[in-house]
Amino acid sequence: GQRLYRVRGLQKNTHYEQLKINLRVSQNEAVHVDQLELYSAKARQNFIKQASTELDVKEEIIKKDLGKILLKLEALQDEKIKNTLEKQAKKEIILTNEEHQQALDLLKSPQLIQQILSDFERCGIVGESINKQVGYLAAVSRKLESPLAVMVQSSSAAGKSALMESVLAFMPEEERIQYSAMTGQALFYMGEKDLKHKILAIAEEEGASTASYALKLLQSEGQVSIASTGKNATTGNLETQEYKVEGPVMLFSTTTAIDLDEELLNRCIILSVDESREQTRAIHRVQRERRTQAGQRARKDKKKLIKLHQNAQRLLKSLDIRNPYVHHLTFLDDKTRMRRDHEKYLGLIDSITLLHQYQREIVQDDYEGEISQYVVVTLDDVELANTLAHEILGRTLDELPPQTRRLLTLMTEMVQTTCEREGIEQSDYRFSRKQIRHDCGWTDFQVKKHMHRLEELEYVLVHSGSRGKSIVYELLYNGEGEEGDNFLMGLLDVNKLRYDEQKNPLSKQKKPPSSPQVVPKKPPSSTEENTNNTINIGLNAESAQNSSKSTYRENHAQTLHRNRKPISLAAKSVN
Repeated sequence: GQRLYRVRGLQKNTHYEQLKINLRVSQNEAVHVDQLELYSAKARQNFIKQASTELDVKEEIIKKDLGKILLKLEALQDEKIKNTLEKQAKKEIILTNEEHQQALDLLKSPQLIQQILSDFERCGIVGESINKQVGYLAAVSRKLESPLAVMVQSSSAAGKSALMESVLAFMPEEERIQYSAMTGQALFYMGEKDLKHKILAIAEEEGASTASYALKLLQSEGQVSIASTGKNATTGNLETQEYKVEGPVMLFSTTTAIDLDEELLNRCIILSVDESREQTRAIHRVQRERRTQAGQRARKDKKKLIKLHQNAQRLLKSLDIRNPYVHHLTFLDDKTRMRRDHEKYLGLIDSITLLHQYQREIVQDDYEGEISQYVVVTLDDVELANTLAHEILGRTLDELPPQTRRLLTLMTEMVQTTCEREGIEQSDYRFSRKQIRHDCGWTDFQVKKHMHRLEELEYVLVHSGSRGKSIVYELLYNGEGEEGDNFLMGLLDVNKLRYDEQKNPLSKQKKPPSSPQVVPKKPPSSTEENTNNTINIGLNAESAQNSSKSTYRENHAQTLHRNRKPISLAAKSVN
């Protein structure tokens, strides 16, 4: 007849259990509009009664209209859901024979890690060798049961986003989810399987600060769930509804914050961007080369390289990892946070092995009728993991953030140079933030931020200036720990185990010792303490002895200093 119905909000109904709409009915100048759940008998009856009164029509007529509308909307909803499912099914990428072979050749390359680094360079990402390797391996770990999490930390404009984007570009689009920000409850209402074995990348950690609890829970427990109040689709009554999101998921984010949340720090591998002058020069060189003919051709090759690595990642399978060297591996145990850092170390080994699965034999294991496939860790995997752990985990275990440590190093050079030039003791020298800005080239904001951290940890001492209001500093730090690169003590000496395995193959070795190997807490007879004592004795006796003895001891101390190297756990145990 003259009745005209308008429906809005149908697109919000993404499953068959609900049909909430905004429904308007009009006849001539009479109008009635309401928000209702068509699957609720009570809601339909209220609409029929109100519309009948407004339009001056019998309730039976409105009831028949509503039945026709319900059937029509169900058909439209069914068509929409089927189209959505078909689109999702089309996301599965099918490789051609040529693409499959090229990706397989990459994964079977004997120099796979070097090839990955080379492809990063060809894509315009220079330097950052360790960061690129760890970032790539962490992304591979998404296929493991306990993926790694990565936080890229640096000052503004240092290139942290470029590093994250370059790693993510090598991963398949269907296996990564990227957001600029995330609200506190957003993670709980994602699809139950939407994040499983995928990469969740957040542009800035600050953009997900309200969701940090859910992210930490997802990383540590592998799933998150929430109980929320909602209306029953049938009765319309309020009830408790449960939402669950399953993992595991690999978290990837960036931050400019100096002081990170301790709980987040424990769960993530912290990558620090190289902010040196040499790295800046290398970036400038690449930026200039992009304007050349070779650079323009390189941009075209970049698309091919990205597609090649994405296809290679699609070929990787989620396999179990068996490590025959677990009883020989060692790790520091003097802090409780080492429990999580040890898991990161083991996860790094697993990721390396998983990446090389096409270069290893895939073994089948039948346990109680359930067949699983696994690949075995090699000593080369452990050696590469040790190399990366020395740099990455050794850095995250430092009490100072990398940028603060860099300022401390520059400031130490400035103070020692000035004291040597003016012939005064370091304890008598005072300096201001202005001098730091002038000599180190850092901004006032950076200097204030990092100096405050150095004050708290007693690397510098604050004094009042001559005018009573200004602040000057005394440097208490004397350069300890600057002799070598970042080093994580307590790791397995791979070369020694390799030698032992050549003499006695691992398969024939006896059972591992019942007590785990731990790092001794510097006993009086330890090599490291004896070395320090020898150097100190030589230096203290230098002024009191004759010139010949002084020269001998000085040379002896210098020889010991040059020969000081990080001592592996195996060597310490022998000593």
